[in-house]
Amino acid sequence: MSALPETGRRTGVAARLGVPALRGHGRFITGNLVDSVGNGMLLPLGLLYFTDVRGLPVAQVGMAMTAGQAAALPVTFLAGRLMDRVGPRAVVVAANVVAAVGFTLFLFADRPWHVAAVHLVVQAGINMYFTAQRTLITHVTEPGERRAWFAFTGSLRNVGLAAGAAAAAGSLAVFGKGALSWLIAVDAATYLLAALCFATLRTNPPGPGQTPPGGPVGQTDHTRRYLLLVAVNLPYVLAQAALSVLLALYATRALGLPASAASVIFVVNTVIVSGCSTVVTAHLAPKAPARAVAAGYLVMAVGMGAFMLPALPSLAFTAWVALLAAITLFSVAEILLGPALSELSVGLTPGAAGGFTQGLYQFSWAIGMVAAPALFTRLLEAGPLLPWGAEAVACLLAMAAAPALTASDRHRHRRRKPR
Repeated sequence: MSALPETGRRTGVAARLGVPALRGHGRFITGNLVDSVGNGMLLPLGLLYFTDVRGLPVAQVGMAMTAGQAAALPVTFLAGRLMDRVGPRAVVVAANVVAAVGFTLFLFADRPWHVAAVHLVVQAGINMYFTAQRTLITHVTEPGERRAWFAFTGSLRNVGLAAGAAAAAGSLAVFGKGALSWLIAVDAATYLLAALCFATLRTNPPGPGQTPPGGPVGQTDHTRRYLLLVAVNLPYVLAQAALSVLLALYATRALGLPASAASVIFVVNTVIVSGCSTVVTAHLAPKAPARAVAAGYLVMAVGMGAFMLPALPSLAFTAWVALLAAITLFSVAEILLGPALSELSVGLTPGAAGGFTQGLYQFSWAIGMVAAPALFTRLLEAGPLLPWGAEAVACLLAMAAAPALTASDRHRHRRRKPR
């Protein structure tokens, strides 16, 4: 493969903002940005499309989404094996094409089994993409700026999501819920454009000196630590799923807000994350990724409590204020958690950026997305406080477990001191 273009030095302003050197990464940046614009149009509204446009019952849609996403679970490991053979770039390109096909099929789905089928295709594409995306970052960036790039790509993603969500909110306000069909069609087109950007990308796999030393990934200690990371990541996955699966239904049905409310709240989230991720990661977040994870989960738990407030009868009048406060806390937690968890996912154990471990890590995302529709819709039907309360408890458990992600590193470091 071709060598990467020489990256430019960061300016003083870029360094203060925590932005990595961007020279030579134009197509990679564009691919991430384009991919996110269409996603932002639909992310908080997918469940609403099938219930309010297609007229399907909420519980049936939730179960159908879960069934389709469950059927796509093995794709994470298949994509990992494929990535080891053809590299992460080819997997990312194929993933975007598969997702485009899946979203196109949304337009023809009007029965519960259709919903399951289209979510199988879409989730297969998503699982393929995120299994390879983190390793792709290590193939197109400098090793010393890995965490900065995870933060920057998170910002890029949120810039695109904000633009897409703003377009969705405007379309819903002007044209009503019928605009959802057009948003889905545009979403499919953006995935194809992103695939083209990634297909023309030049990559350069890290050399032997740029990967952590050590034995095989399958060693017992390494496996235990990586499985712990998978478990710790699950509450973050469920929190992310809450924005797409839960927020729109909660806002409209429990709080009586208009359908565009979810997109407005989503825009606030994406603006905060896109504007603050790099600077917070560079200057304010704990340098040790496990500590950043623990801090992020504490903030996330408080944010879940804030989401609960307007569902209390005596505090119903605080709906907009409470939701804005909650999404602000959620966004700060996301900034702390996202880059730190991604950094751990490719560096926690020797060979962590390989296909098997990335498939295993993406499995935590896939299983969380599978569980979220059925879990959140059932909890919401049982009571508007339950989904947020359950997520808060999960975040506190993950916060307690996070420090263990560094224990073996310290032990191994002590053993390696010069004699």
